[in-house]
Formats: sequence, C-alpha cells, structure tokens
Amino acid sequence: QQVGKSSVEIYQVEDESSHLDEMPLMMSEEGFENDESDYHTLPRARISQRKRGLEWFICGGWKFLCTSCSDWLINICRRKKELKARTVWLGCPEKCEEKYPKNAIKNQKYNIFTFIPGVLYEQFKFFLNLYFLVVSCSQFVPALKIGYLYTYWAPLGFVLTVTVAREAVDEYRRYKRDKEMNSQLYSKLTVRGKVQVKSSDIQVGDLIIVEKDLFSINAYVYAQKPQLDIHSFEGTFTREDSDPAVHESLSIENTLWASTVVASGTVIGVVIYTGKETRSVMNTSNPKNKVGLLDLELNQLTKALFLALVALSVVMVTLQGFVGPWYRNLFRFLLLFSYIIPISLRVNLDMGKAAYGWMIMKDDNIPGTVVRTSTIPEELGRLVYLLTDKTGISGTLTQNEMIFKRLHLGTVSYGTDTMDEIQSHIINSYSQVHSQNSGNSTSSTPSRKPQSSAPKVRKSVSSRIHEAVKAIALCHNVTPVYESRAGVSGETEYAEVDQDFSDENRAYQASSPDEVALVQWTESVGLTLVNRDLTSMQLKTPGGHILTYYILQIFPFTSESKRMGIIVRDESSGEITFYMKGADVAMSTIVQYNDWLEEECGNMAREGLRTLVVAKKSLTEEQYQDFESRYNQAKLSIHDRNLKVAAVVESLEREMELLCLTGVEDQLQADVRPTLEMLRNAGIKIWMLTGDKLETATCIAKSSHLVSRTQDIHIFRPVTTRGEAHLELNAFRRKHDCALVISGDSLEVCLKYYEHEFVELACQCPAVVCCRCSPTQKAHIVKLLQHHTGKRTCAIGDGGNDVSMIQAADCGIGIEGKEGKQASLAADFSITQFKHIGRLLMVHGRNSYKRSAALGQFVMHRGLIISTMQAVFSSVFYFASVPLYQGFLMVGYATIYTMFPVFSLVLDQDVKPEMALLYPELYKDLTKGRSLSFKTFLIWVLISIYQGGILMYGALLLFESEFVHVVAISFTALILTELLMVALTIRTWHWLMVVAEFLSLGCYVASLAFLNEYFGIGRVSFGAFLDVAFITTVTFLWKVSAITVVSCLPLYILKYLKRKFSPPSYSKLTS
Repeated sequence: QQVGKSSVEIYQVEDESSHLDEMPLMMSEEGFENDESDYHTLPRARISQRKRGLEWFICGGWKFLCTSCSDWLINICRRKKELKARTVWLGCPEKCEEKYPKNAIKNQKYNIFTFIPGVLYEQFKFFLNLYFLVVSCSQFVPALKIGYLYTYWAPLGFVLTVTVAREAVDEYRRYKRDKEMNSQLYSKLTVRGKVQVKSSDIQVGDLIIVEKDLFSINAYVYAQKPQLDIHSFEGTFTREDSDPAVHESLSIENTLWASTVVASGTVIGVVIYTGKETRSVMNTSNPKNKVGLLDLELNQLTKALFLALVALSVVMVTLQGFVGPWYRNLFRFLLLFSYIIPISLRVNLDMGKAAYGWMIMKDDNIPGTVVRTSTIPEELGRLVYLLTDKTGISGTLTQNEMIFKRLHLGTVSYGTDTMDEIQSHIINSYSQVHSQNSGNSTSSTPSRKPQSSAPKVRKSVSSRIHEAVKAIALCHNVTPVYESRAGVSGETEYAEVDQDFSDENRAYQASSPDEVALVQWTESVGLTLVNRDLTSMQLKTPGGHILTYYILQIFPFTSESKRMGIIVRDESSGEITFYMKGADVAMSTIVQYNDWLEEECGNMAREGLRTLVVAKKSLTEEQYQDFESRYNQAKLSIHDRNLKVAAVVESLEREMELLCLTGVEDQLQADVRPTLEMLRNAGIKIWMLTGDKLETATCIAKSSHLVSRTQDIHIFRPVTTRGEAHLELNAFRRKHDCALVISGDSLEVCLKYYEHEFVELACQCPAVVCCRCSPTQKAHIVKLLQHHTGKRTCAIGDGGNDVSMIQAADCGIGIEGKEGKQASLAADFSITQFKHIGRLLMVHGRNSYKRSAALGQFVMHRGLIISTMQAVFSSVFYFASVPLYQGFLMVGYATIYTMFPVFSLVLDQDVKPEMALLYPELYKDLTKGRSLSFKTFLIWVLISIYQGGILMYGALLLFESEFVHVVAISFTALILTELLMVALTIRTWHWLMVVAEFLSLGCYVASLAFLNEYFGIGRVSFGAFLDVAFITTVTFLWKVSAITVVSCLPLYILKYLKRKFSPPSYSKLTS
C-alpha cells in the first residue's frame, strides 16, 4: 500500500487519503511510516456527505439559506464597531476621541419594539401555531366560512395571550434585575469633589472611588483593546505634570473587574472599559432560546396529524365525486377536520411547564432551587449525559473548603496528627532568634552558616521547618481583614499594631481558597499573618513579636506559569529573599536537583491532595538591583510585553532551594457520593470536565465514587500526532467497561483526526474525566455530544468559567457557589447544593416528562375523537361539508367541559418520590423516550378512531326515530367518554383531580339547560331545539349510558389485561 515518494508525487495525496479512509482503525504501526507532513492532507473523520441538490433543499437547505440571508442583513444593519486600543485621560471623560458603549448591563432578550414580533416569531416557528393562524385567517373568506369566527379565533387568541403574558413576566423580571444592577450608586471624583453616579452613567475616564480625597493631576492611561482573555491586561500610565514624567506599566494586577469586592481599605479607579466591552460581558455568549426535546417530538406528531388531515379531506372529496366547486369543498373539509390538530396542545403544555416549575420551587426537600427557564422542565427527565466541573478554583463536586493535610520536607513528612511537632519546632526556633537578636546578632535564622562557608551542610530539621513555614507564611496574596477596626483611620494602624491584631476578628481574603488554607495553617503552628498592604507584610511570632517584611515584587499566579513568586526584604536584617510556590510540573525544573519531589507529588496526588512546591533563593543587593531595572524596562514595553517580562523573571528562577511540598485537601460537598451513585444507576453517564491536573482529577473521580471501586481507569497517554492518537485509540478500544481519563490537549488531537471514532468510544464509557480543560473546550465537548449522540446533555457548574458550557447544554444547572452568582444566573435551573440534583432529576424531571407526554397525547386524542365523529357524520350525510357541532359547543368542548380534568394529569404520578429516589433505575426507561413515541401515539389514534366511530354510529343507530336529537346524545356521550378516559389514564388520584372531574360534569349539565339552540344539527336544525322534557326521559339516559359503556369498557378491560400480563416497571414496585 505504500506509494513511491518521488515518482508518483501527484497521485500520492488522493491515494493516501483513500488508503487511510479504507484502513480500519484497528491496525499496527506499519500504516504510519509515511511522512508526518502528509497528514494535513488526510481526511477528517468520515462524516457522511451532505445531501446536495433538491433533496438537500427540502431537507432543511431552505432553512440554511434563509438564516444565512437574514444573518447577512443583520450584519449590514449592525456593523460591529472595530475594537481598538485606547488612551484614557484621568477624570476627563470628555477628552476621549471615541464613543464608548454605555455602562449598562442588559440581559433582556427583547426591547420595547422587538418584544411583540419576537414573541410571535417564537410562537409561529412551531408548525402547530402557524397552521392555526392560516386556518383562522381563512375564516375571513365568505366561501370558506364555517360557523362563527370565534370558533377559531378564540382558542388562538387565548394561546397567544397566555404565552405573551408569560414571556412578558420573564422579560420584566430580567428588566428589574438589570435595573437593580444599573442603578447601584458609585462615588465619582470630580473637580467639585465627590458626586454619586448611577452605575449605568459611568463613562470611560471617570475616577471612581471604591470609598475617600481630592485630586487634580494631569495623567492618562493607555490600554489595549477590549478582549476575551480574563487573565491578562496590558497598559501604561503616564503622568505629565510631574517634573520627570512618570511612566508606569499596568498589568492585570492593577485592574478591578466589574462587580468585584474590595477586601479592605479604599481604592480609586479610573474606568477603562464599560458595558459591552468589559471582560465579563465579552465572555458570555448570547443566551439562546432552548427548546425541549418533547416539544420537538410533539411538533413532529402534529406534522403527521396534518398529513392525516389532508388525506382525510381528499378522501371525502373523492367520495363526493369531485362535484361542483370541489376545491372549495376540499378546503371546507380541511377546516371541518382542523380539530385533528389541537390548538390547545401548546397552552396545556405551557401551563403544565409553569406548574412543574412552581412545584420544583416549592419543594421543601430542595430549598433555594430556582427555575429560570420555564420552558424546559421535561428535559430533566431525559438526560443521558451529565457534564460537571470540578474546577481549579472552585468545585461543583467539592465544597471549596480546603484543609492543610501534609507538609513534606524530603526526609520527614508531617501529617495532621503530627502538626504539634512543627508547632514546638517553630516556638523553639523563634525564641532562639529573639534571644540572638537581643544579643545584637543580625541573623534572622538560627544556626545559619555564613554563605561563604564550605559546601552546604545538611541543615537541621528544625531550621528547615523554620524556613519552610516562613516561606509559606510570606509567599501568597492573602490579606488579613479585621472587622472591628472599621473606625480606625489609616494613620494609627501601626501605632495600634499590637493591641488590635486580636485573633477573634481576623479573617483572610484571597482569590483562591487553597491560599487561605495555607495561611490559616501557618497561624495554627504559630506564625500568624497579621497585616498586609501594598508594600509590606507583618507576621506575628509565637512569642508575640511582630516581624516586618517589605514586598519588593510580586509575580502573580497565572494559568500558564502555574506558579507565583514574591521578593521580600526582611526589615531587621535587610536580607532579600525570593520565594516561589507552584505546581510540581512548573517547579521541578526550577529547583535544584533532588530525588524525592516527583515521587512524593505522585503519592500526595493519589491521596487526593492538591500539591504545591515551595522554594526560595537568597539574593544579594546587586543581583536584585540588576533584576529590577531589567524587569521595569520589560514591563513598559508595549509589544510582546508578557514574553519579555517572563524572560526577565525566568532569569531569577534558576537553581532555587527546595524547601517543602505541601498538600491541601478539598472537602467533598455533602452527599456527593450517594448522589453520583444514584445518577450512575439511573443510566446517566457522567463526564467530569476540570482544569485540574491529571492525578488530582483521577483522585477526585475515585474519592467521589464517580468511578466505582471495581472499575479500571484507562489513562489516555498524551498524544500530539495522528499516528499516536491512532495507536492510543486502539489500545483504549480493547478495554471494556473502564473509565477514561484524558487531558484537554490529547482530546484536541483526537477530535482533529478521529472525531467520530473517539466520541463513539468515549460514549461507551461509564464515566469520562477530561482534565486541563479550558472553558471553550467544555462548551465544545457539550456540542460534540449533542451532535454525535443526539441524546440530551446537562451541564452543571458554579463559576464564571462554566457559563459557556451551561449555555451550550440542553439543560444548564448552576450551583450558587462561593464563586458568585454568574453561573447560576446564566443557568436554566439553579440549585444550592450538588446533592439536590438527584431529586431534581429523579423526581421532578421524571414526573415532568411523564406528565407532559400523557397530557400531550391526551389533548391529541381529544381532537382526534371529535374529528372522527365529524367524518362519520359527513359520510352518513352524503359527504356534506357541514359542521356537526356548532360554534360554542366546539369551543366549550376543548375548554370548559374537558379542560380541568385533562389538565389535572399534571398532578399524576406513577410512583411516590421516595420510590423514585430509591430505584433510580426507573429513570433509565425514560431516556429511551417510550412515554411518547410513534408507537404510543398510534395506539392513541386507534383508540380515538374506535371511540369516535362508536359514539357517532351508536347515536345514529339508537336514534332512528328521534334523529333530531343525535347531536345532544352524541355530545353528551362524548363528554362522558372524555371524563372516563381521563380517569382511565390517571395512575395516582389526587383530590384536585376528583374535583376537576365533577366540576366539568356539573358545568356540562348546567349548560345543557341554557344552550338548547346549539343542540340542533348543522345550520339546518329542522327547527329542533332541545326540549328539557326529552333530556330527562329514561330513554335518553340509558342510550347515552349504553354508548359510553361500549366506547370505554373495552379499553378498561384491555388496560386491566395489560397490567396483568406485562406490567410496567413501576407497578412492580408499588404492588
């Protein structure tokens, strides 16, 4: 199969690609001896070719063309403004050359003009509603007019009113939420002093006090153009009115995000980005209108019904023999039978959805749950893939409470039970230091050899602990905050140092919880962080002395560098030390050679701990000055600033002294394990997408029982080329029933070449863990699963980085975490704890889906049965296109007479919630979609035809003599049949259902007395009106009863037999 390289160069590409296409995935290395460089010509995974031509156009090409045209028009109308870098003058918004967007938050879908058109479009997008609009409009044509206008317009109007009202309420809530955000007051500095401004009136260039003093300086900030990346910012600050002009560089450290909090003190900020250009807004995609699978399935069924309707009408006209204006008759038949397609379907379902939403919010077992998208509660009953995150900063599965578990110094390791030893070492070493210090010694470390002396002697354990703890206490960006000291002004802070640093009211603030865990730990062993400002930090020793360290430089943690550093100068000795801590991957190359780090990191990761490596380096004054000048120069450069700065810092990061390795544990949220176990038994495949390291992710997967104890875990080796991916996939294919762990980069490679195969394999796994995933990758995986499996996906997250994934999934669930509300506001449902998801899916999701399926099919049955009667009636009367029931009866039939009992199906439940939670396997049945399928639908159609036929023929047979009364009798029998059918469908009675049944019956009996003129036949009512005398006769009653019994009894018998011989899974549990 190998092709000669030189001679057939031209054919090679085609040949190569076909040869790879035919080649099965299962194969040995030989097929891959060709050049790497050919790979870009090779085909992607085999995806079936798009159908072109007419077939393509019919199958949805027209949709594609329409949307692309409309997008093009929209783009022309709303030309996106090019984003450019900007120069912002401090306190002078009027100096800005450009117009920047208003600083208003807008989460609304519509504005005052687009609301009505937008909502109408959303409604008429459904085939059902569009069809009804056409039918209703046809009633304005005299030749086609059948009965009264309101027969058709009243239901349509009702449907639209309900939906518009619901959308309006949602929209108003969004508007209020936005308004609340936009009208928050901020203090702005102006020449006249402090002014209060609303959030929406803030402009670029304003000086905002995030709390106190006056200003008058002439300065400006140059900032890069607005962009998506939340971890970087480049800018420069220039002050012109000082003698040598001041140039300072600005980075992400100098910025405050929109809607952040200041831990302590006050800040004055200049506004750089507003409104749409802030990072947080740029990172959220526009929310799409989610449509549930059930709605799509019902839409399909209505199309099928429409075809049936057309067929029926054509049959009727044919039987008529195409006499006279037959096409007019055809249209009249279409209108007569239009009840086959139930207009009330959407209203009933929409009201049902609202009811489910209300039930979810009112459930005391899952307090605090909010339904933000009321249109998709049934989706909760169809989920097959659950994508959850356990991100680097916060955990959906983890509580976000960190506990310091282990300190490893290479030779010694300290766990939770031996922390007191560390404490005694610290107390000893610091008491020595102070006795030495009083003895005029400058050394700050006990037993510290002068640097010049012979090769490094192994330091005593005590001094190594001392150094390690000091490093952990200094290398972080945690700020201690004191509650009670709010009144004390800045000047007296240092005077009151000793009295006020009491331990009771100190709290630590930091951007990541593991930093806090480390500082809390140093406090517990005796070295306490008591104060921190921009330039210094103060530590309190066990003996109560205060040590001051000046902060010379801070190198913040970024997701690329995976480490943070700090350079401090000890006030007492003047020594300069560079401390650094970071992930083992990043640090292993920086620290001096050692033989234990890698192994111990592996051990800790297997215990489920997050590891950080701590190292230090002492700098001389000259080394530091040299570094500082190069560093400042790099920071001022506009181009490639990050690269230059990184290069300068890296010159310091060499041969650092390894101090210790720390292990911090994430606490799992309450009841995560049983919940995951329950979801697994329910047949839901759980994918964990996380930014963590491979080991940590694997660990959490095990400790949270995401992967059951007996299962193997297949760790997908890192791959970078097509060949490697091929071999790895083959290795994975041979494994059975094992969980997959794969890193984001390998995933990209696999998806690039073998998308189809990879997804197919991964979907067979009970659990998949993707580590090192970016937010966009998370959303991409969600879309992949939707595209390849066609199954429903659900994403759960709690941080801003999960928003894109939540919005992409069919059903997004946000957890209100410590991360703030961003995820829970973007989600369709928000919960307060992970464990609530079990009940949300098993009970509410399952019920919503089963109820909606029953409700939808029942409403269809209601329309079919009356259409069958109309068909029988017409055929008996020589195919006349005359309506059987007059206007109000038709409207009343679908509303007042049967609405309540049918809608009460919303309260039906097949098993008790406790059962559903105890046997999650019940949920598995739902994902196959058996409650609503063409099969069940066909059964309902047959029932309807049978019942409609019986009712009409029965009425005609039994009333040979009083033919006049056929309408009254058949209609009464019809109502009774409907009410009995509801009773037949219900699985668990609820008192409201009984009320609804009797209420409807009562309404009907009452209306018989008033509406007698309607009970004639057609327009030619032979002068018949309903004589009350006839209704009260025994014959009327027994004939109606006979017809009803014949139409319902067989179904009751069939149902009984079916329960006896093939009971559904839930009935086995309840018996």
